[in-house]
Amino acid sequence: MSVSLISIIFVAVAVGLLLFAFLGSGESSVEERLSRYTELSAPVDTESPKEEKAKSSPITDYLDRSFSQSDWFEGISKDLAQADLKLRPTEYIFLIVIASLGTGVLAGFLFGSIIFGVIGAVGGIFIPGFYVSRKKNGRLHQFEAQLADMLNLSVNSLRAGYSVIQALESVSKEMPNPTNVEIRRVVQEVQIGLTLDTALENLLRRMSSPDLKLIVTAINIQREVGGNLAEILDTISHTIRERVRIKGEIRVLTSQQTVTGYLIGFLPFALAGFLYLDNRKYIMRFFDPDTRTCGIPMVVCGLLLIVSGFFIISKIVSIEV
Repeated sequence: MSVSLISIIFVAVAVGLLLFAFLGSGESSVEERLSRYTELSAPVDTESPKEEKAKSSPITDYLDRSFSQSDWFEGISKDLAQADLKLRPTEYIFLIVIASLGTGVLAGFLFGSIIFGVIGAVGGIFIPGFYVSRKKNGRLHQFEAQLADMLNLSVNSLRAGYSVIQALESVSKEMPNPTNVEIRRVVQEVQIGLTLDTALENLLRRMSSPDLKLIVTAINIQREVGGNLAEILDTISHTIRERVRIKGEIRVLTSQQTVTGYLIGFLPFALAGFLYLDNRKYIMRFFDPDTRTCGIPMVVCGLLLIVSGFFIISKIVSIEV
């Protein structure tokens, strides 16, 4: 192992330990209790004991105060809320930095090259975002799959004489996760003083679903102008069930093309890894000092073509219903 690589490892480990040292435990106990009931986009300015305030880091507090109103922090906060991850935006940013350093050191150690370390560090930046996106999409898919059953339960409760809040409370007790968790938050937000409109807007912020937006709009209109909410929700439930059925049929018909896109996107990386293990001198000609002026642009061009082809295939098989 070269001296430069050892130096990079030590510097990366030192920076990682420094970040962990400055990274506090997150919310104070007051904020943690309030976050169970309300959707907080920024830390609550409350008087708390010194031992509670000592839990948050000066760096994270400074970044929260400086960038809390920015669109970037707002987008991160929205993604974390949709993924149901109890992290502040600054903690998520530190997590990205640590993931980048960790993957860069690991790639440089395994392949014994600074170039692969840099590539690994760049790839590590996207690991937390990939996890958050996957968790967010998984929760949203489960929530949308349970919407029709949630509406049926709400309709039965309304026809039995329950109010809207009582019907939602019944849903929070009967439905599985994540519907019960999200609806329980709505009920608890109303119980601590928020209006139903605000609580439903917070629900839409956490679950960005067009079907849910239709339901929330119907509830808000019914509260303003009146009408039979049970009948309206029953009609929406039938529409959602038909949409879910059509989406399932489309998913089956496009599954082969989706798998083909993943296979085509993964195959060049698998082939490059096999050639690197089987004939390292052949694959490293891309990065030799004599040939890298041509080799590195070829690698970059190939990566761009792979990524663009993958996204084009994904866009083709993504059919809106």
